[in-house]
Amino acid sequence: MLKNNRYYKISSLIILSIFFDQLSKFWIRNNIESYNEIELIGSFFTLIRVENSGAFLGMGSELSYIPKLILLIIFPIIVLVGVSIYTYMNKKLDNLSLVGFSLIIGGGVANIFDRIVYGSVTDFLYINLGSFLKTGIFNIADLSVTTGIILIIIASFKKGN
Repeated sequence: MLKNNRYYKISSLIILSIFFDQLSKFWIRNNIESYNEIELIGSFFTLIRVENSGAFLGMGSELSYIPKLILLIIFPIIVLVGVSIYTYMNKKLDNLSLVGFSLIIGGGVANIFDRIVYGSVTDFLYINLGSFLKTGIFNIADLSVTTGIILIIIASFKKGN
């Protein structure tokens, strides 16, 4: 039963990550025009709908079809399959790492889904704290992946102590 509970936890986190990302993108695609800017908290937190045909910050968007297919769809799928196998099979993963890897898988799957179905990834969140911090435009899947990486880093430091 403990084994099934672990699989349920991993699967639930992956599904929730995908669900919230796709729900937010569905709402954005149906309610906000491209490049339309909506201030949520002044100019500090803004919604700006952008269709990103590349990877992080649009990198790779200028590539031709085959390299883009390999670098933005096939290679990430192979990596996600590997990370998924590792996450489900490695019984020694602590809870923080388990959550981190599950968020990375969910966010990765959500963005790959967009690339396959829509030909681009819908990004819409922008944070501008002046010269202190400005982000690129990102989405919930990106937030899941980033949070997952941070959790894994924290877990690795905890293991080191």
